[in-house]
Amino acid sequence: MTRIVGHVSALNRYPVKSMAGERLAAAELDWQGIEGDRQYAFVRAANGTRFPWLTAREVPAMVLHRARFEEPGKPKTSAVTVDTPDGATLGLRDPLLMARLEEAAGEPASLIQVARGVYDSMPVSIQTSAGHAALEAAHGETLAIDRFRINVIVESDALPGDWQGKRLAFGDGDTGAVVQCADPIQRCVIVTIDPVTGAKEPRVLRTVAREFGACYGIYAGPARPGVIRVGDVVRVVD
Repeated sequence: MTRIVGHVSALNRYPVKSMAGERLAAAELDWQGIEGDRQYAFVRAANGTRFPWLTAREVPAMVLHRARFEEPGKPKTSAVTVDTPDGATLGLRDPLLMARLEEAAGEPASLIQVARGVYDSMPVSIQTSAGHAALEAAHGETLAIDRFRINVIVESDALPGDWQGKRLAFGDGDTGAVVQCADPIQRCVIVTIDPVTGAKEPRVLRTVAREFGACYGIYAGPARPGVIRVGDVVRVVD
């Protein structure tokens, strides 16, 4: 049995961990997640911990760098271009980009490519329009949903927590992807960074922590590879 719970209103892919990403009309989901998502990451070269990534925690302006694949349909082999906040367009491997990030971080860095994606926990993040509206109501003002770096945004009256432990099917045919919803997404200081200005607003994280147990959205893993398209009907598989 399935029941319709909404439709896909937006899809996002982030070629580089902590940088702004791409809006997609369709996303290919395989067993590792959305093709090309978080495929690259900058690493703090002298950091030997389990979380060595150079992210917006250290360099908030990373969220103002927009990364995109030059060949969007071939993320595993495509070059990546980065539009920087000052209007420059650089290749991801351009030494100038590395030098700027290292200067901002105050430490050496390196770039790695991981085909299966550099995820903090699980490969797919989902939020609903109702879930985001609930946060805005609790916060008392409009918040850009891009600050939460969600992969799949679903227009729905449901809250994402309603789907915990359930499967979601996308589209009408056998080519549509199916995901298994897992745990709510624990949020950190990165959600305090405005994706347009780079300014920090600590009150955002306080609202998420106080009203939602520090969670926003829900993680999911692939249950059946396939395509997710903007406009797809979303069904809960009972």
